[in-house]
Amino acid sequence: MADSQNAPDTERVEAVWDQSPARGGEVSPSGTSGWSRGISGDWRMLAAIAAVAMAIGIVNALSGAQDAAWRGDSYDIGRRLFWELSSIIVILLLVPILMLSVRRMREASLAERIGVGAVTLPAFSAFHIAGMVGLRKLMLWLAGGTYDFHFSLATVLYEFRKDAVTALLIGATLWLIESRRDLRKAAQEARTKPVAAQEPLAPDLIWLRDGTSRIRVAPRDILWVASAGNYIEYSLANGTQHLIRGTLAATESELARFAIVRVHRTRLANLDRVSGVDFKPSGDFELTFDNGKTLGGSRRYRPAVASLGGPSAPA
Repeated sequence: MADSQNAPDTERVEAVWDQSPARGGEVSPSGTSGWSRGISGDWRMLAAIAAVAMAIGIVNALSGAQDAAWRGDSYDIGRRLFWELSSIIVILLLVPILMLSVRRMREASLAERIGVGAVTLPAFSAFHIAGMVGLRKLMLWLAGGTYDFHFSLATVLYEFRKDAVTALLIGATLWLIESRRDLRKAAQEARTKPVAAQEPLAPDLIWLRDGTSRIRVAPRDILWVASAGNYIEYSLANGTQHLIRGTLAATESELARFAIVRVHRTRLANLDRVSGVDFKPSGDFELTFDNGKTLGGSRRYRPAVASLGGPSAPA
């Protein structure tokens, strides 16, 4: 049944009924506008990540050489620096891939985020291993030496664990940087936009936002709204859900003008999207929406949907 919702798995956003969004603040839940932004203007970000990575690589090399010396092995700091820096160079070349993945995930639903992450982590590790091994083989070949990676499942899993941690740390850093950038941009546009240039109100649109991005929702796209503790959940026709803080009673009064009415103590339904209604002998009923989804209603609110069955519908 579609009326059973899992609140913690949805995106928590704030409902905004002010219909004058800042230009550039709109984010489509299923679009790909984040990819088109590319990596232009991000060189300072890349330089900062490179500086931190280089510092970590040098410290790791020095620590490894010192540990080897304490064990009685060769200090050989040059070789250890070569291993670290060859790996770091490949990682830095892969940062744009992580950047694009983070931007795609910021615009996606929870399921899409999981899918992007599941593809990005193995791909990042595979490219890193291949690039690192290739670079080392090339540099040592030019120097008259050889390099053997000792390829095996255990070696690949060992490298994958390190690559997964690296990708997650860099991805989290990029996510925070993108969030802060969006906040600064929104604040700057709010300060600089003249009052006369404010866009006219559009009462047939609802804006949902989480502080870093805003999603414009047309009431026509809403199938139902359900109560979820201290939150309410918007379920859209494209399958996405948005969890916001608020009460169902307040939402009901805001959405009543869009033919979104209460059909259950914990649910509102968009009657304009209903394609069928099944009245049960018990008095309860089941609504079928035009995309095939269904939602149950209770007999207490049966009068609100009785007209959907035509003049012969049971009262």
